[in-house]
Amino acid sequence: MSINQSGWRPTSPEANTGNVPASVTGNKALMLEEALIFEIGDAHTTGVDFDTFGSPANAGAQGSKDAARNPGFLRSQENKLGGLLRAAPIGLPGLSEPETVRHYTRLSRQNYGIDLGFFPLGSCTMKHNPRLNEKMARLPGFSDVHPLQPVDTVQGALEVIHQLAHWLVTLTGMTSVAMSPKAGAHGELCGILAIRAALEAKGEGARKIILVPESAHGTNPATAAFAGYSVEDIPATAEGRVDTAALKARLGPDVAGVMITNPNTCGLFERDMREISDAVHAAGGFVYCDGANFNAIVGRVRPGDLGIDAMHINLHKTFSTPHGGGGPGSGPVVFSEALTPYAPLPFVEKQGDQFVLIEEENADEHHAGSFGRMVAFHGQMGMFTRALTYILSHGADGLRQVSEDAVLNANYILRSLDDTLDAPFGPSGPCMHEALFSDSGLAAGFSTIDIAKGLIDEGFHPMTMYFPLVVHGAMLVEPTETESKAALDQFIAALRSVAERAKAGDPSLKTAPHFAPRARLDETLAARKPVLVWKDPAPLAQAAE
Repeated sequence: MSINQSGWRPTSPEANTGNVPASVTGNKALMLEEALIFEIGDAHTTGVDFDTFGSPANAGAQGSKDAARNPGFLRSQENKLGGLLRAAPIGLPGLSEPETVRHYTRLSRQNYGIDLGFFPLGSCTMKHNPRLNEKMARLPGFSDVHPLQPVDTVQGALEVIHQLAHWLVTLTGMTSVAMSPKAGAHGELCGILAIRAALEAKGEGARKIILVPESAHGTNPATAAFAGYSVEDIPATAEGRVDTAALKARLGPDVAGVMITNPNTCGLFERDMREISDAVHAAGGFVYCDGANFNAIVGRVRPGDLGIDAMHINLHKTFSTPHGGGGPGSGPVVFSEALTPYAPLPFVEKQGDQFVLIEEENADEHHAGSFGRMVAFHGQMGMFTRALTYILSHGADGLRQVSEDAVLNANYILRSLDDTLDAPFGPSGPCMHEALFSDSGLAAGFSTIDIAKGLIDEGFHPMTMYFPLVVHGAMLVEPTETESKAALDQFIAALRSVAERAKAGDPSLKTAPHFAPRARLDETLAARKPVLVWKDPAPLAQAAE
C-alpha cells in the first residue's frame, strides 16, 4: 500500500474479493478511509490565515509576509505576549475546523462500542449502561467534587460512598468493604495485602505459597507474584471445575491461601466452594475470590456464605459503569470478619448525623491493624454514583433478575450452537454467565482466529479467543442480560454460518475480514515487531518554555 497525493491510503488489491475493483481512495461506501492527521495537514500551513498575529513559522502565509516586510514584526508580537511568543515551530498540523471535526468523527465511526451492537467478549461483561446513571454522575456536587474539600462541604458525596458500601456488603454477605481500589486487579492486590497483614499479625508470615486454579482469571497469579508470593497451579477436572482433591492435597503450613474465580472462566459455578473454603481455613490460609463474574450471581448467591475472605467487585462490570469510566476504574473489595481489621484506609463512617473519613490519624484501635493505603484519596466518585444509581433503580428483585437473565442468555447461546460448535463443558450442566466453545471439528488448517475474523464481516465484534487456556482454541461468549432474544438470534445465526464455513474449509475465511477498514493483519508479527507510526515524522522542534 502507498499514500497518494491526496493523503489517502488505498486498500490493498489483494484484500478485495470477486470482481470488485480496488478502491482509489480506500473508501468503502460511506465508511471513509482516514489518513493520519499529519497526512491531512502539515505544520507549515493552516486552514485559515492570521493577519497580524503569530509566529511566521506556523501562523500562515500572512504572518510570514509581515515578518519579511518588517523585521520588527516578531519583536512587536513578543511585546504583546509578554515574552511568551514561541521561539520555534510547535509541530502541529494546521487544519480548519471542518477538517478537524471530520477527522475525529470519521475515526470514531471506525470504533466499535456497545451502543453500536452486541459485544460478546467473555469474562468481561460488556453490557449496556443505563443513561440515567450517567445523568446522576454528572450532577453538581458529584461531578465537580474535590478530594481536598473540607468534609463538611461534601456530606452528600460521602453519604453516596457510605450507602454504596452498605449495599455491596449486603449483597455479598461480607463484613466490610474497601472502596478505594481503582480496578479489579488493584482490588486483587488489596485483598492479598490484607491476607499478608493478617498472617503476619498471627506470626505466620512465612507462608509464601498462593494456590491458583487453572480456571481462574489470568490476573490472579500475576497479582500474587507481584505481592511477593510463589504461585502454584491447581488443575481442573474434566468437567471444568477445580480439582478439589488436588487442592486439599497441596494445603499445608506454607500455603497463605487460594485465589479462585467463581463463577470460573469456563463459565461454570464452583459447586465445591464451601468445601474448598473450609479446607483452606482448616489449614490456616485465606480464600480470595475474583469477583469479576459477580454479574452472574448477584442477588442469588452471597460469597460470604461460601466462606470467602476477600473479593473484589468490578463496578464497571456488575453495576453499570463504562469500562475505564473515562479515567480510573473502581474495584471495591469486600472482607470477611477475619480480614476486616487489616483492610486499607481510608473509609467512610457515620458518626451521629455526620459522615467522616477514617484516616491514619483517627483510625484509633478499631482499625489499628490496617496495612495502609491503596491510593492517595477515597476512590472514584463517578463510579460510585453510577453504581448506587444502578442498585437503587433495580432494587433487590431487579438485581436478581439481572443475574437470572444473564445466565438464561448464556445458556440460550450454548444450547443453540452446541450442535455446530464443540462445547467441551456442555455436559457439565447449565453454564453461568458465558458459553464456552472450542475449535475442535473445524477443517484442517482452520482455527478460532478464522471464525473470529469471519464474524467481523457479519457485523459482530469477535468473542474472546484462546482463553481460558484449559480449552484448545477457546471461544468465550458472554451475552449479558441486556441483549434481547432477537439480538441473540442474529448473533447465533451469524456464528453458525461462519462455523459451518470453517468446518467445510471455505478458503475465503482465511482472508477475512473483507469488509472491514483493514484487511487481516499478521498478528504475530504485529505483536513482536509493531510499527507504531505510518511514516517517519520530521524532527519536531520543542516549544519554548
